[in-house]
Amino acid sequence: MAAALLPTLSPPVSRAAAAFLLLLRAPAKPFSSLRPPQTLRRFLTSTSSSSPVTPPPALRPLSTVAAASSTTARAAPARRDLLMLGIETSCDDTAAAVVRGDGEILSQVVSSQADLLARYGGVAPKMAEEAHALVIDQVVQKALDDAKLSGSDLSAVAVTVGPGLSLCLRVGVHKARQVAKSFGLPIVGVHHMEAHALVSRLVNKDLDFPFLGLLISGGHNLLVLAHSLGQYVQLGTTIDDAIGEAYDKSARWLGLDMRKGGGPALEELALHGDPNAVNFRVPMRQHKDCNFSYAGLKTQVRLAIESKNLCTDDIPISSASEEDRQSRANIAASFQRVAVLHLEERCQRAVEWALKIEPSIKYFVVSGGVASNKYVRTRLNQIAENNGLQLVCPPPSLCTDNGVMIAWTGIEHFVAGRFEDPPAANEPDDMQYELRPRWPLGEEYSEGRSVARSLKTARIHPSLTSMIQGSLQK
Repeated sequence: MAAALLPTLSPPVSRAAAAFLLLLRAPAKPFSSLRPPQTLRRFLTSTSSSSPVTPPPALRPLSTVAAASSTTARAAPARRDLLMLGIETSCDDTAAAVVRGDGEILSQVVSSQADLLARYGGVAPKMAEEAHALVIDQVVQKALDDAKLSGSDLSAVAVTVGPGLSLCLRVGVHKARQVAKSFGLPIVGVHHMEAHALVSRLVNKDLDFPFLGLLISGGHNLLVLAHSLGQYVQLGTTIDDAIGEAYDKSARWLGLDMRKGGGPALEELALHGDPNAVNFRVPMRQHKDCNFSYAGLKTQVRLAIESKNLCTDDIPISSASEEDRQSRANIAASFQRVAVLHLEERCQRAVEWALKIEPSIKYFVVSGGVASNKYVRTRLNQIAENNGLQLVCPPPSLCTDNGVMIAWTGIEHFVAGRFEDPPAANEPDDMQYELRPRWPLGEEYSEGRSVARSLKTARIHPSLTSMIQGSLQK
């Protein structure tokens, strides 16, 4: 008996519709709209495949199902021999990787949309979808080629199913099901943020549950207590913008080169500035919880730029005068100090909460794109050491979105028996379910509420399958 595509986590019943993503069946439509225009082709870092892109298929109803037929069932390989293909297309990078069951990375391929981001000032979902569709075949094939494998050598396929941009997610899911159907492979649906947390277990084999995790990226700020595989308690999240969004917007307003990413550009500029030059206010100090807020700090940065009459729109920093450049560096350094200080204060409270709930915690995991920032790592390592914890951060190549984290998380769930059977041979390619990519990572926790109750409500309710099936039939 194998779990269906999405239920690899244990979401709260009250959020069933959001947690399981696939609730509405969308009518079939031609995939020709995904053929990128010539202007897009010039700005992508990878070239187009000569073969046309096929439409995304229908996704299975969310239910616990037996194998489609005994003839398609495979004997489970030993973990060391397990080979997992991971596919990631949740936002603006097209990524694929092959990972062995013991954590050996056999290949890792990423096609970046950095030039598109720089040109259009951020992620445009439709453009991102077209970019994914343009390169997905080549990226997956290169991952297999680099690993010196073919699809028939794989044990299963793991793919990001949420959270993320719906238009982008469906490109990866379609490709995963295409590969799985061609070679009779099981599929593991992966939660994007869980993958950011669990990739640390590939890096540090001693990392065991429970642990405290901080997941920080352009779209997410999450503090989670990882109780066990697929079972999490959310200690804090952002109430508006994530820290990565604040870095990116501030970098753009300062006229920095966005092709390498706003975060790295601002971090580099901040090295040359005075972190105390601008007196930015630390957000939410009056709130005694673990939530984050960066919208107000973004506004402070914009006002500081305006107050100094910096013409950042017309004059990029590469063309700025020495005085102008120093002013921008001071703003960048002051922003970074306060942005990370906000992280420190919320993480300190989260550590205290987590240790009350699970005194056996030994590790503080920090992952996601912003975890690549050296200043962030240094400051959060101090929080960990002050509380007797060990900081665990993946290397920068595994902090940003990548296929390795998807493959590894797929391995963890596959070994636990959480996967979908291979798509049926007669599964149509011209039908799809609409993705609803809002998927909370665990039940929210409030101080004073017993963790036992939080974990209990985070389990899948026995009637949840029938609830979702009923929604699909309506």
